[in-house]
Amino acid sequence: AVSRELRFPWSYLSTLAVTEPSSPAVKTAIPGPKSSTMKRDLNLIQNTDVVHFFVDYDRSMGNYIVDVDGNVLLDLFTQIASIPLGYNHPRIMKVLTDPVNLAAFANRPALGMYPPSEFAQILSETLLSVAPRGINQVQTMACGACSVEHALKGAFMAYRRRERGGSPPTQEEIETSLLNTPPGCPKLSVLSFKNAFHGRTMGALALSHTKWVHKLDFPSPCWPFATFPSLKYPLEEFADENNAEDARCLAEVQDKIASAKRAGQPVACVATEPMQCEGGDRYGSPNFFQGLQDICQENGIALLLDEVQTGAGASGKFWLHEHFYLRDPPNLVTFAKKMLTGGFYYTPDMRPSEAIVEWMDS
Repeated sequence: AVSRELRFPWSYLSTLAVTEPSSPAVKTAIPGPKSSTMKRDLNLIQNTDVVHFFVDYDRSMGNYIVDVDGNVLLDLFTQIASIPLGYNHPRIMKVLTDPVNLAAFANRPALGMYPPSEFAQILSETLLSVAPRGINQVQTMACGACSVEHALKGAFMAYRRRERGGSPPTQEEIETSLLNTPPGCPKLSVLSFKNAFHGRTMGALALSHTKWVHKLDFPSPCWPFATFPSLKYPLEEFADENNAEDARCLAEVQDKIASAKRAGQPVACVATEPMQCEGGDRYGSPNFFQGLQDICQENGIALLLDEVQTGAGASGKFWLHEHFYLRDPPNLVTFAKKMLTGGFYYTPDMRPSEAIVEWMDS
């Protein structure tokens, strides 16, 4: 199990470092001639507009990435914040090459139906050993976007389950769900925040508001979004202004929730990053997130905290939201990237009921 509380994160991580180059070494223009040739070849079969250079992953080590032209670069980007312990860390490589794990890798198990015999033990010793406090449920996924996507489904299902009083779906709901119409496909919404980024699948993209290039030409549900606080620094010098900013943003959240309800599209979930990453490293205060949880609980709305980029110890605690000292665990916490798998933690009220599971199986 990994320590949840990283009191000295950088010194801790340095003990896990591997032999790596002593410094960067740039030998060619970037991209170099080999990268340029490979990019032309790849461009014949797919779009390569965002390819920077091609990587020699066998030679990349620790904090240094090596391209195919031999350029050694100190990597602060880490595959979009996805490398937890540097390149080719021996302990990670050992796990991936361990014969005990080969059968699972080779046979691509459908874990929802046919998990391997030791799966419960694996989850307990890994993902659940670092679960957010107060949460003992976890669902694995493939990537960050699909983690958000399926966490939203969990929130929608829980909302409708409460509306039905625990009863199974009606025949009308079953039939209309195949027609993409209510009541089977209800008019529910998710509230997100300006400058948020949650992924590029359709539901996650509807929650994202950073760059037009991510969204142009794609249809999207008309879901509400509110303003994320813009704090002034140093925090101790602007306490009054920041408290007022928190209050203003929370009031806007309440207004958007009320407006959505009046419009017949009630909010089933509020989704936010604990720190907006792609949106510009924008931090929310404990006061803001505590108030946000209060609003969600008062309105019967699930709170989803997207820790895909902020989780796995980068903040000094294993989960950034643990700095907020929330009264209760968030309903849903998504993860991916540095966790080296996707998924989401969830509270018991987000777990599908037996009746719904039996209906889905039938």
